[in-house]
Amino acid sequence: MTALSVQNYWDALRGVADPEIPVVNIVEMGMVRSIDIVEHSDVGEHGVRVRFTPTFSGCPALHVIRQGITEALAAAGADAVTVENVFSPPWTTDDITPEARAKLETYGIAPPAPNGESTLFMTLEPEAVRCPRCGSFDTRMTASFGSALCKRMYVCQACREPFEGMKSV
Repeated sequence: MTALSVQNYWDALRGVADPEIPVVNIVEMGMVRSIDIVEHSDVGEHGVRVRFTPTFSGCPALHVIRQGITEALAAAGADAVTVENVFSPPWTTDDITPEARAKLETYGIAPPAPNGESTLFMTLEPEAVRCPRCGSFDTRMTASFGSALCKRMYVCQACREPFEGMKSV
């Protein structure tokens, strides 16, 4: 059997899409905290442990993400996969990579502006949001919740297009 590296597993997890925003993966979203190779010499298994922080602790897609992690790592050669939920430090929108922010905007979702420092709670007041279609900041929030709890609904006053924006955390 070819020796597998941690990098092989990071690459495999880049194929696990966020179930609610399929244009970004769980690595780009900053949900994967660490990957460790664990050798089980007593049974000869090549195991992998993933430490994972969901974007929202009550996310209804957690089971889908965990299953995606397990399937991707098994396909990459892991004999056993352990997925540990880690809630400290909490996930924040600062964990989203620049590549994922660009993909979100192209997809039509206004990415959150980087906070610069982590917060523990989603803000109740919406931040200034740039329209992903025309780039205008002349936008208005129309609903506190979008298609997922982590998004809000907006309308652009300039181009009149509705769009979703991610909440800053």
